[in-house]
Amino acid sequence: MRTIRIHTGQTLAPGQSLELEPGPSQHIARALRMQPGDSLVLFDGNGGQYPAVISAVTKKAVVATTGTFEAIELESALALQLGIALSRGDRMDWVVQKATELGVHCIAPLLSERSEVRLKGDRQDKKLRHWQQIAISACEQCGRNRVPRILAPQDLANWVTTVQAQMKLVLHPLAADSPPNAIAPDSIALLIGPEGGLASAEVETATLAGFSPLKLGPRVLRTETAPLAAIAILQARWGDM
Repeated sequence: MRTIRIHTGQTLAPGQSLELEPGPSQHIARALRMQPGDSLVLFDGNGGQYPAVISAVTKKAVVATTGTFEAIELESALALQLGIALSRGDRMDWVVQKATELGVHCIAPLLSERSEVRLKGDRQDKKLRHWQQIAISACEQCGRNRVPRILAPQDLANWVTTVQAQMKLVLHPLAADSPPNAIAPDSIALLIGPEGGLASAEVETATLAGFSPLKLGPRVLRTETAPLAAIAILQARWGDM
């Protein structure tokens, strides 16, 4: 039987009885049809997790009691930051979900010259909450106890000139060579363009900011495929895959 893992925004402690938020409560009661006495695992995103037992299920909320803290961490030692240009449809949702599963620490949605998506005001806030919930759900599924940060959309030029990492890479299908063999970095910043790729000026800006061009073989990958392939390669080379 699979373990049910639930994230809560409340700070957890051993032996705590807490009423879960409406979203998780409805999922537990309506979708999973769990009952008092059923077991689950709770995590608050601060690291580690707590086995818990449901003590009450009502129409409005689920109450659970935590057990002993378990210092379980599935985080990669390689701190990966993903900067990805905004794209249309549900491509960003897909990238957030799968990048979380692959161990990315931080995701920065970027506004680039060829991005066709522009987010402002309430629409931007709604999208951020949506992406954060996707990341939370992915953590519940994959076993991570720390939810990656998702930054507010920003200009690509701002991100490439301010992000801090030992190694910085920009995907570019016209790159002559892959980055040379290097000492394993502790952190990597990875830049991915939108449909149509990055403009030449954006690649130049990234290069001047210390990004090295990276080519993933002879085929041009879609904007939702490229980051996942690159992250998997980097995790296999210097991370925990």
